[in-house]
Amino acid sequence: MSFAELGLSDHLLQALSEKGYQVPTPIQLAAIPAVLEGRDVMAAAQTGTGKTAGFVLPMLQRLAQGPKVRANSVRALVLTPTRELAAQVEDNAEYYGRHTQLTTEVVFGGVKINPQMQRLRGGVDLLVATPGRLLDLHSQNAVRFDQLEILVLDEADRMLDMGFIRDIRKILKLLPQKRQNLLFSATFSSEIKELAKDLVHNPVEVSVSPENATAHTVEQWIIPVDKSAKTRALIEVIKRNSWFQVLVFSRTKHGANRLVAQLDKAGIKAAAIHGNKSQGARTRALQEFKDSDIQVLVATDIAARGIDIKELPHVINFDLPNIAEDYVHRIGRTGRAGSVGEAVSLVSLDELDLLIEIERLTQAKIEHRELEGFAPNNPLPEVALKAPRKPKKPKTTKPATESSKANRTPTSKNSRPQRKPRPGSSASSEKPSGDKPQNQRRRRRPKPEANGNR
Repeated sequence: MSFAELGLSDHLLQALSEKGYQVPTPIQLAAIPAVLEGRDVMAAAQTGTGKTAGFVLPMLQRLAQGPKVRANSVRALVLTPTRELAAQVEDNAEYYGRHTQLTTEVVFGGVKINPQMQRLRGGVDLLVATPGRLLDLHSQNAVRFDQLEILVLDEADRMLDMGFIRDIRKILKLLPQKRQNLLFSATFSSEIKELAKDLVHNPVEVSVSPENATAHTVEQWIIPVDKSAKTRALIEVIKRNSWFQVLVFSRTKHGANRLVAQLDKAGIKAAAIHGNKSQGARTRALQEFKDSDIQVLVATDIAARGIDIKELPHVINFDLPNIAEDYVHRIGRTGRAGSVGEAVSLVSLDELDLLIEIERLTQAKIEHRELEGFAPNNPLPEVALKAPRKPKKPKTTKPATESSKANRTPTSKNSRPQRKPRPGSSASSEKPSGDKPQNQRRRRRPKPEANGNR
């Protein structure tokens, strides 16, 4: 089936043709008709399968048929977890809508807010935003939602992982009750399903691949190596294979910076991208990598779902991620849209438990390949594949029986059992209850912003 058979307008078909897209992916085949019909959608698919076009194309068509946007208003809102992903989604939306009169904008933290406020004054048909910055703009009356027709949560599982659930719930309270809701995610955890209960209504559920499966277009293998030899092994792999445009994942920000310095010293031009970098530095590094001006981009997991590079050939896990699901998202940066890619992991013995969890999650053994000259002094054993973990059952409180109720001693704030005074202490040494009001609560420290992606 072609895009034309899905019922998309000539303006969108022209943009798709100019981008070289002729045949929709499975997620697009399933999602586009449902969104065009105005249905709520819950969609799960691997990264790199075309989720963005799956919601952006039909959204643009529906917006083109609606009223003109008013000042400071938004007609469609896409929430994303990271700045890079927000910019990527807006780039796609702008390109697909290039032959329409629709306006698109992107807002995120890490940059000055005033220019964003100015761009929102005339109203925006489709706004892509990170949750924190959107709330900041709303608190300053720079954005209104009374005209909102469509809400999209993109990479919803990642937003929950990064602690955005409270911001998301605040935003939902600001939106009109009557709207179309689209929830797109790489995986559907129990937390996502719980969120969906309050979000989507009678949704069309779409799943085009097994949960947490890795793309068949990605060749994966492990290089067992001692932890102390990882940097030398990384340099050897890149130089021996003459690899260019290599995305390397480090577990920490400081580790990423250190790795860039060591790669540069070895004659391999590299740059780092992580939460401590300014937005300008992150944007420059990503653009230089896309333009092949640098050979290696070292990233932390904040960038795992925000980097979209056409036909990225190589991903290397310098460190395995602490969360097994992040492995799927990391290697999903290569082998996208049907292209082939390679994903290599440098694994030391201290990471064996992390490897076991990754194989348990994906239900697939990853091939071990020794790198000549780097055989580890502490060999990495092959461990049998473990059965997938069973989903946790929600906790249920047992109803109290009549006998337990009868035996229960009633207590209240004023009838709690008093502690016995310590030997040698006097009752007069205890503070009177009036010194500290009972309703006085300890202040909670505000939670730090998740990797600066407000």
